[in-house]
Amino acid sequence: MKPFAAFAAALVIAFAPAVALAQEAIREVRVHFPHGASSTTLTGTLQGREIIDYKLGAAAGQRMTVTLTTDHTGNYFNLLAPGETEVAFFVGSTEGNRFEGNLAKSGDQTIRVYLVRSAARRNETTQYQLKVAITGAAPGREAPAHSRDAKVPGTGYHATGDIPCSMGHGQPTGSCPFGVKREGSGSGVVTVTKPDGRTRAIFFDRGQATGYDRSQADSGEFRASKQGDLNIIHIGRERYEIPDTVIFGG
Repeated sequence: MKPFAAFAAALVIAFAPAVALAQEAIREVRVHFPHGASSTTLTGTLQGREIIDYKLGAAAGQRMTVTLTTDHTGNYFNLLAPGETEVAFFVGSTEGNRFEGNLAKSGDQTIRVYLVRSAARRNETTQYQLKVAITGAAPGREAPAHSRDAKVPGTGYHATGDIPCSMGHGQPTGSCPFGVKREGSGSGVVTVTKPDGRTRAIFFDRGQATGYDRSQADSGEFRASKQGDLNIIHIGRERYEIPDTVIFGG
């Protein structure tokens, strides 16, 4: 073999693992709870280098429990905080196949299910069940809020009031009660009570509306825009108007 050809072949061999890793496809699956439920059980199959990211909207201070039951000893899950794509705050391969704890940040939590590299390279297959539950924060263990932002007496909110809302196209604008838990710097969760008594949690990050609790059965397309200091939020047919003062305070 000529020297250049040998060198090129060596490069191909050396970089093959990196190329294979780059080709790993992560499939996203949105988690929805049945109406009125706070948990659900998901079933799935993985083969080789397949990875599935389960996305679940939840608020800071809520308690999440995740349990993986699998027929493969190399099948685990990691947990990634909202906005994170690589660094996990829980790593199943070292911490086991069950997590229970309060969430530190509001937004889409990621449950990443995978096979360890040795099993993935052998193109092995696993079948699993993933049980996920979201409940209110455990007493005395809520995630810390903005320390200078006092809560409304008798509530878990830093402010309460009413905002303009509409529940359908062509429906007149009415008024919906809200409560806000601020995390500081324009981040937090605004929980709106709809006319039918159900609630809608809307997540904010640095003054921008970024999403909502999509685990609810009546989820819809999310759109957010700004008109001055007013946040106009559409979720399916629903429309909410939330002033900046709600999330920033003042």
